Amino acid sequence: MKPTHIQTTADDHRIAKLAAFAIALHMIEAVIPSPLPGVKPGIANIVTLYVLTQYGFATAAWVSILRVFASSLLLGQFLSPTFALSLSGAIISLLMLWLAMHLPKKYFSVVSLSILAAFAHIAGQLLIVRLWLIPHASVSYLIPIFAIAALFFGLINGLITAKLIYNKTPNAESNKPEIPSI
Repeated sequence: MKPTHIQTTADDHRIAKLAAFAIALHMIEAVIPSPLPGVKPGIANIVTLYVLTQYGFATAAWVSILRVFASSLLLGQFLSPTFALSLSGAIISLLMLWLAMHLPKKYFSVVSLSILAAFAHIAGQLLIVRLWLIPHASVSYLIPIFAIAALFFGLINGLITAKLIYNKTPNAESNKPEIPSI
């Protein structure tokens, strides 16, 4: 039997490298204890935001979805409720980013996108919790806690992404962009 050779492109290699980086960040975050169950900083989302701004939505979507699947396999959570929560959060977050990309860039920066994506991620997860895991109205009591966490971590991740983009810009000192708007 003759082995099959798969042709890959430079884009395939870029997506694989970026996804591997996002997976590594996700794995690091998985071992960090959480003060509240379900509240994590989402540091792998920094990679998704960076990829979105540098390579476009399609590449960011590939990186995000590959991260969810690969991380769940590595952590032994594939097809578990945790996987469902992660996948739903990623999909809703990607949908929000796709919509938000069409907002005026003058008023909406990567920091704004990060915050919107964080809120969408939490909304997707809470929707799955409410519809599947805990079908009770009391889930709504968690919304303020998770909303505060989404705002805080969305802001932090957005600022880190903005800093990464700023540092990538050639002659960053001479161009000195304004502080990103929120």
